[in-house]
Amino acid sequence: MTSTLTATHSAPPIRTELATLWRLSWPMLVGQLATVGMGVADVAMTGHVSAAELAAVSLGTSVWSIILVTVMGIMMAVNSVVAHEMGAGRFDKISHSVRESLWMGALVGIAGCIAANLCALLFDHIGLEQAVADRAKAFLHIISLGMPAFACYRALYGYTTSINQTKPIMVIAILGLLYNIAVNSLFIFGSFGFPKLGALGCAVSTASGLWLMLAAMVGWIKVSSVYRTTYPFTRWEGPNWSEIGSMLRLGLPIGVTHFAEVSAFGVVSLLVARFGVVQVSAHQVALNFISLVFMVPLSFSIGALTRVGQAMGEGNPVKARSVAWIGTGMCVSFGALSALGIALFRWQIAAMYSSDPAVQSTCATLLLLAAIFQLSDSTQVAAASAIRGYKVTRSPMVIQMIAFWGVALPVGWILGWAPAWFPWGPSAPMQATGFWIGLILGLTVAAVLLAWSLDKLSKQRVQEAAAR
Repeated sequence: MTSTLTATHSAPPIRTELATLWRLSWPMLVGQLATVGMGVADVAMTGHVSAAELAAVSLGTSVWSIILVTVMGIMMAVNSVVAHEMGAGRFDKISHSVRESLWMGALVGIAGCIAANLCALLFDHIGLEQAVADRAKAFLHIISLGMPAFACYRALYGYTTSINQTKPIMVIAILGLLYNIAVNSLFIFGSFGFPKLGALGCAVSTASGLWLMLAAMVGWIKVSSVYRTTYPFTRWEGPNWSEIGSMLRLGLPIGVTHFAEVSAFGVVSLLVARFGVVQVSAHQVALNFISLVFMVPLSFSIGALTRVGQAMGEGNPVKARSVAWIGTGMCVSFGALSALGIALFRWQIAAMYSSDPAVQSTCATLLLLAAIFQLSDSTQVAAASAIRGYKVTRSPMVIQMIAFWGVALPVGWILGWAPAWFPWGPSAPMQATGFWIGLILGLTVAAVLLAWSLDKLSKQRVQEAAAR
């Protein structure tokens, strides 16, 4: 039986798999950077209007981002489902699953829209100036209209990436960024006779841009010949609640995981705020930079999820185990390079963001800590994505919840605030540095547990195939 397994289930050469992963992942990386660039453009352009408008965008975006990332996590179930069907060659099943995923996207998108509008009510109860609170609420009310489009777009995103077509993601994201900047200039500043909306102009451009990105993706799929075998728009099909429920059971744990991670970083930002402008500014600069760097291992990890899912769909757990570890190794290698680069050029990075010597000094310290956790961060995102490629989503959720909310935040709070009642706290508050040390420990715990889980799961699948 073992010899039969070895003969029919083989692992690809490392160089071949690395090349395949790179071809699959680099367009997604460009697309992710363009998507992040939309938020950067919103903040940068609104900052030239007034401090109040910038505050409204910042507050509204902080809530919008958490909901957006959570919805994105839920819709990642589509990646795993379609990748398995692609590997098994069930092309007719892919088109059916995509149609059902669009129903799921509509459902999840409407829920996200409602959640954003409910969260807008919080701005009346956190001590903001009423004018700023009103602008932030209006921002969320408008931008939330784009959430259903975003969820459906992510359904098609999962479909096209899982059949190895990632170029549309890159092109559409770049066009979305250009549209965002152009419409921002019209509505934020009131150019060419358009109404001057300030912060609300950002919301209009983002919401309308998401609907246009969805339309562009549908148009691309309709026109391109590479989708003919799995074309999902051949006929109308109503919702199959059993299959939608199955995808939600896969996706909800991923959404909870994304929520736990993003909200943990958001809580850290709020807790650091009490230490003054220098600490807050340095924290935000360091966080912004590492968020950009994180797009690289994130893109590679989505590629690894796709490749593992395809291998399992083929019924080849040996290949799945191999590509899972090759993808993880690819992410960790980048983590090592980014750690070295951040450590060596931390002062230059800080100077790009701020001319204040105090902010630069604190930021350089935080960036050194960020360099330390690059290996852990790259490992945990790669291992978690590879595990999801096996259609296992609950164990990564539990591990990352423990890591962020059970380790990172409590340790960061103890070190950052040094509560007098805690017997093993530091003699003086470490402020932002303490919270970042907590993040290092939390990410390390996540990396170790997820790598162990991936090793155990992948071995188990190979042994089950051998037993059959």
